[in-house]
Amino acid sequence: MALSPLNQRRWRNFKANRRATWSLVIFCILYGLSLGAELLANDKPLLVKYQGGYYTPFLQFYSEQTFGGDLRTEANYTTPEVQCLIVAGGSESCWDDPEAILTEAESKGTALGEPVQPGWMVWAPIPYSYNTIVNTGGVAPGPITAQNWLGTDDTSRDVLARVIYGFRLSVSFALVVTVLTSIIGIAAGAVQGYFGGMVDLVMQRVIEIWGSTPQLYVIIILTAILSKSVWLLIVLMVAFGWTGLVGVVRAEFLRARNFEYVRAARALGVSDWQIMFRHMLPNAMVATLTFLPFIVTGVIGSLAALDYLGFGLPADAPSLGQLSRQAQGNLQSPHLAFTAFFTFAIMLTLLIFIFEGVRDAFDPRKTFR
Repeated sequence: MALSPLNQRRWRNFKANRRATWSLVIFCILYGLSLGAELLANDKPLLVKYQGGYYTPFLQFYSEQTFGGDLRTEANYTTPEVQCLIVAGGSESCWDDPEAILTEAESKGTALGEPVQPGWMVWAPIPYSYNTIVNTGGVAPGPITAQNWLGTDDTSRDVLARVIYGFRLSVSFALVVTVLTSIIGIAAGAVQGYFGGMVDLVMQRVIEIWGSTPQLYVIIILTAILSKSVWLLIVLMVAFGWTGLVGVVRAEFLRARNFEYVRAARALGVSDWQIMFRHMLPNAMVATLTFLPFIVTGVIGSLAALDYLGFGLPADAPSLGQLSRQAQGNLQSPHLAFTAFFTFAIMLTLLIFIFEGVRDAFDPRKTFR
């Protein structure tokens, strides 16, 4: 679908800002990779060939009996027994000396002299998920090694895997909260500014009362009473964050509601809602977009702060705030502090540069050559 001339000019203005363009490219690459975190860091094979059949353990549940074992629970693909069953075609001798039979089956494609269809497993580049306990010989946090590129945390979980999953969670959380709060805040501000009068007066008093509520204390109390979850935090963040854009949008609509094009639209019989969201809202978007970077970075910072205090996501969630708390408690392992710092710095810097470019692209007063 072709862009309108106005949107083409905005896109040219955005591309003219090289800092914003490169930030968008880098951020899209990082976020795109994090969306496929299960393909990059997983303690389950991506693809398994067993007796001529193909299986995808990272997507589906397979019991140990599927590969010739005895248990109905999910197969533990990291154990030598299960690996031997897969590679050696389900030979029962895998329970006696799995490592020797595994080596023989991999080299000859047979199990105890019996011809079988050789099996194999394809692993992710990082063979650990965000909650996988890594055997580091009793040392936690573990140092940086060839197996753990960023070391392990204080519970022997791979830090790089948690950063990949945590980056996806933090950015997705911030984007969802920002979109929802923007929709509610823009709609409320538009109604206040356009209609004015008693509507504006009543809504302004409600917003003042609601805005004076201690947000952090309420979130801490509710997360302590209720079970911690991502959706609970999203609801609480949206409930307290929608007032951030109301004042800006209200001021823009109060200024524009008596402009000539608004009066002309009223005279032609255009409905109030069409005037508000089709004619007036695009002119108010420049001021609105100015505040979006602060909302996104504020949500990420709030999530990290709640996780740092222990009132955010569940304990087993891939939290970057939890990584910061571990860095404070384990000063003898500086890799935790450096990882948390650079992750937040890169993520927030890229987002701010991108939104700066978007703001300038929507500003009609700025034209880039």
